[in-house]
Amino acid sequence: LVARYTASFARYGVRVGQVLLTSDDMSRRAHHRNASRTLDKLLAMGALPVVNENDTVATDEIRFGDNDRLAALVAHLVRADLLVLLSDVDGVYDGDPSRPGTSRIAEVRTPADLAHVDIGSTGKAGVGTGGMVTKVEAARIAAAAGIPVVLTSAVHAADALAGRDTGTYFHATGRRSADRLLWLQHASTPQGALVLDDGAVRAVVERRTSLLPAGIAAVEGDFTAGDPVELRDGAGRPVARGLVNFDAKEIPQLIGRSTHDLARELGPAYEREVVHRDDLVLLSP
Repeated sequence: LVARYTASFARYGVRVGQVLLTSDDMSRRAHHRNASRTLDKLLAMGALPVVNENDTVATDEIRFGDNDRLAALVAHLVRADLLVLLSDVDGVYDGDPSRPGTSRIAEVRTPADLAHVDIGSTGKAGVGTGGMVTKVEAARIAAAAGIPVVLTSAVHAADALAGRDTGTYFHATGRRSADRLLWLQHASTPQGALVLDDGAVRAVVERRTSLLPAGIAAVEGDFTAGDPVELRDGAGRPVARGLVNFDAKEIPQLIGRSTHDLARELGPAYEREVVHRDDLVLLSP
């Protein structure tokens, strides 16, 4: 496949470079930074990165799930000006495009613009591993990260890149960010959960603080330090997701205790947050 890409782009004097990613890599600070630098260097050298999921090492727990979501996250990673998603229909329609009377939705300014549309019944499987549902969801992810999106058919790709009226244009709905938390929110699979008391929920959600051992009420699952975990309130509702600094088996002895007491009893390694605020992203209710 890479040989085909190489030969095809060589007709235009463009070199390609394959980049394989996993969601597990991209949620971790150092790996995210390295991937960003690699893509920036390839582009600076005039090479075109061909990005794919690293199926060799990916598992169900660390899989992106579909190429459309991967495209949205990579667009965020390289600070793209535009994301073009290609399908087998020329945009999002307000009904089944094969039936008379339906029309193409030219613009989407907010998610509410599609509230009346049954995306699941629009079009067929499309290009890649996802259908129209995954493409619209990918468009929403990119738009929320400040990147406009054109969703159209492959035959109209040139029109999309030239700025001509084609497909469905998703306006950017959020601001661009330079962090990796978008990956943590949309590409990670929690390996466990921490149940927080009411005070810790308020601290994490309202004051955007780190999670300390004193605010934990219970621990669920079997995870290791560095894994993504869900932070839940007392009713079991997920309020945030973050990278945990301790193994699951360590946390029961930390629950409800201050970091000062833990450091005095167990050593300085325990005078730290269970989830640091820089490794934490809030989830929409």
